[in-house]
Amino acid sequence: MSKLVKKLVSRDIGSKLDGVADAVVVNVVGLDANADYNLRKAFRNKGISILVVKRTMAARATEGTSLRPAFNDCTGSIAVVWGAEDFVSLAKEITTVNDSGQYKLFEIKGGVMDGEALTAEQVKAISKWPTRQEQISLLVGQILSPGSNLVGQILGSGRTIAGQLKTLVENLEKDAPAEEVVADTVATESAVATEPAAATEAVSTEAAPEPS
Repeated sequence: MSKLVKKLVSRDIGSKLDGVADAVVVNVVGLDANADYNLRKAFRNKGISILVVKRTMAARATEGTSLRPAFNDCTGSIAVVWGAEDFVSLAKEITTVNDSGQYKLFEIKGGVMDGEALTAEQVKAISKWPTRQEQISLLVGQILSPGSNLVGQILGSGRTIAGQLKTLVENLEKDAPAEEVVADTVATESAVATEPAAATEAVSTEAAPEPS
């Protein structure tokens, strides 16, 4: 391959990987056409891209970028996989495919995250981390939990007191004759109604001037 062709291929690879910060490197060499098609379709449906490249070309195309460390320990043809919601989600999907046995020649070779090279074992370990959405759900749950517990305690106490008062009133009503309950209620209402009038009369008497 001439230098001009290598330069053109490298430029093409660089344009396809432009903006990609994190990725997983896998081996897909040896997959038949059907397996390759099914794998690419499954990845595409989950927002994951895959690009088969030669290691030397990928290293040249990503020189000076955060992806470059991913190709330090690779040889021959490899596939660069990137995408998904975040790197943890990507690692989960790749690990699932790797462990499924559906594609026997599919193998995780390594990867790169935040500019740091990863081994295959590290990629698999990251796949066990919570995803971004799972982290948000956990955080929201931790924030709301104290408030929910406090509200539950307040409402629980209120319901307990209301239940006790209701039981007390029902017991009193059962023990006292109906006419006494009615008489007590009327007497209470009359006392409340006459209190303002009595207070007004007392004030008027105190304010009235004494005859000379």
